[in-house]
Amino acid sequence: MTNTNAQKIGFIGLGIMGAPMAGHLLAAGHRLHVNTRSTVPEPFASQATVCETAAEVARQADVIFLMVPDTPDVEKVLFGEGGVAAGLSKGKAVVDCSSIDPSATKAFAKRIADLGCGYVDAPVSGGEVGAKAASLTIMCGGDEATFARVQPLLETMGKNITRVGNVGDGQVCKVANQIIVALNLAAVGEALVFASKAGADPAKVRQALMGGFASSRILEVHGERMIKRTFAPGFRIALHQKDLALALQGARSLGVALPQTASAAQLMNACAALGHGQEDHSALVRALEAMAAHPVAKG
Repeated sequence: MTNTNAQKIGFIGLGIMGAPMAGHLLAAGHRLHVNTRSTVPEPFASQATVCETAAEVARQADVIFLMVPDTPDVEKVLFGEGGVAAGLSKGKAVVDCSSIDPSATKAFAKRIADLGCGYVDAPVSGGEVGAKAASLTIMCGGDEATFARVQPLLETMGKNITRVGNVGDGQVCKVANQIIVALNLAAVGEALVFASKAGADPAKVRQALMGGFASSRILEVHGERMIKRTFAPGFRIALHQKDLALALQGARSLGVALPQTASAAQLMNACAALGHGQEDHSALVRALEAMAAHPVAKG
């Protein structure tokens, strides 16, 4: 069926998260113009317009999505040679789904606004599983009019979409999210290491805990990963390191103490030092296992 509301959409960054997110836009019938630093995967190579530069994406599309790893990557995509800014014209909108520095986001948004275009920061949570299932939580910052314009597009990718406030507030919310996730990963990892070293079956312990007050999405999904040793990345430790660094940097500027976040960040750093930086962030348990000289499970 033809989508009578089809729009010309740009999508830059077709990685682990970006590809399934863009895929939902394509499946909804929108006309996609894409650019990515790696090989363009299917179905985009055959069903979307592949652009050589981010500027060309911006020239062709009315709303341009970004999904790249870090603050410098967003800055380069937006304002570097052949960047989005070079292809924008008045009335277009940029939606950054990357997880980056809130202060930098505000600066980027102002430069885009000076070109007569809207800007929404819309970082996501839910990992590769959520991206594929179109069940992401999307935390948005931007003015009400621009958010209302892009919300139907975001609804093709996620289920819990909230305008938190003005530009930058979405990124603040994502940093808060990453604090909670990191601390839960550490808690689940410690619990399973303790149980396993005490001689209990960690799989049975997890099953029992899933029925009580300790139950959580982290215990459900990442506890299983820790037991089954399935650390193929849905969200890499290296990226979570970046997010916790943003949290601690922000805390310092605000004069706020985040002691548990600092501890979780050190566990992430230890994992990276042990060579696990490209594994899923559930592999944080490896640092705890190293200190206990005991793995949760064999494998």
